[in-house]
Amino acid sequence: MLSVAGSLRTSVLQLPVRGVCSATFNRKSSAPGHTCTAPPSAGCPAVCCHMLPVRTLSAVRGLSNVGTLSGAGTLSGVGTLSGVGTLSGVGTLSGVRRLSGVGRLSGVGTLSGVGRLSGVGTLSGVGRLSGVGTLSGVRRLSGGGHDDSAGAAGWYSSLSDSAPVHLSEHFLVSVQQMSGLPWWLSIVVATLSVRTLITLPLAAYQMVIISKVEALQAEISELAKRLRYEVSVRARERGWTEKECRFQFKKNLRRIVSQLYVRDNCHPFKASVLVWVQLPLWISFSLALRNLSLDQSALHSDLAAGGALWFSDLTSPDSTWILPVCLGLINLLIVEVFSLQRVNPSRLQKTVTNFIRAFSVLMIPIAATVPSSMALYWFTSSLVGFSHNLFLRSPTIHKILKLRSHRSDSPYRDLLSAFITKYCR
Repeated sequence: MLSVAGSLRTSVLQLPVRGVCSATFNRKSSAPGHTCTAPPSAGCPAVCCHMLPVRTLSAVRGLSNVGTLSGAGTLSGVGTLSGVGTLSGVGTLSGVRRLSGVGRLSGVGTLSGVGRLSGVGTLSGVGRLSGVGTLSGVRRLSGGGHDDSAGAAGWYSSLSDSAPVHLSEHFLVSVQQMSGLPWWLSIVVATLSVRTLITLPLAAYQMVIISKVEALQAEISELAKRLRYEVSVRARERGWTEKECRFQFKKNLRRIVSQLYVRDNCHPFKASVLVWVQLPLWISFSLALRNLSLDQSALHSDLAAGGALWFSDLTSPDSTWILPVCLGLINLLIVEVFSLQRVNPSRLQKTVTNFIRAFSVLMIPIAATVPSSMALYWFTSSLVGFSHNLFLRSPTIHKILKLRSHRSDSPYRDLLSAFITKYCR
């Protein structure tokens, strides 16, 4: 067995002076590059090479305790590669049965034929990852051009290693460290802060836009009647067919409606800004808590002891299913409150409402399989969102926002009556 110690830096391999044997070693250390292979026989003479440039390292049964291994064009046929601080600049790494204990693995063009890859802090810049039997203990996997074994996990790893997720991690850690609160309460405080400072103003803005659009409906209806009359008069003058009349009416009505939206600055697309902000926030915070709950995370032990009540360990799923069930119930309650707002819902609205109901139920088993920190965040976010929805129904808020459309003076009583009428009678 060839034992290699020391380090390989800038294409230079440092070998101990204790009988390393190779038929292909060149005694001139100044040579531009060489092939380093296992000794062909036990009786060959020893060669003492302190500084030997290496481009190809192959047929080595064991390579361990190397500080830095870099600049090797091809590294193959190594039985076990372990204890390497940094492995980089290798064009092809293949035929390694076990690769473990590597702090950073980067700049490898092709990584293939590895039986087990474990304990790697960062795996990045790999052009092709294939034929890996077991991939475990990798904190970050990024920069892979093609991954035959991981499949769909590639995009998920890239998303969990994205800048918004890391920013969310930093925010959560900062809240916990600055407040000194236990982790479960820090998650609640962070969720309440983000939902109040970011999504609540956007929800109020959404209400203003919707109110303006609703107030325009009467004007649009009146203009549509006048336009229909003008189109019919023009049709008689020019001999338009029924199809041409409908085309001219719709085209001019769209133009008039667009002008009204511009005049009142209330294009309906602006009402969807809340969704485009809230959804990325929800995903980023969820993946941030997932990253912090991993075994490789520096804060894993703090999260494991940062729970409360029945979810004492925030890194493991809630085995009692209390959090997942509470999440499903609050989501269903939100859906029903929104459905009560529609007096005569269309067929499309009914379909969307039923889909959201089904998704709310589906979230229960999903929440039971993720760390309790994620389930706690999901439940807190839904609860805060429901509270904000009730808060924005207040007549005082409507006066402050100067909503144009007519709103009830007793919204909470009306909502309770509608709920009782629909589900309790």
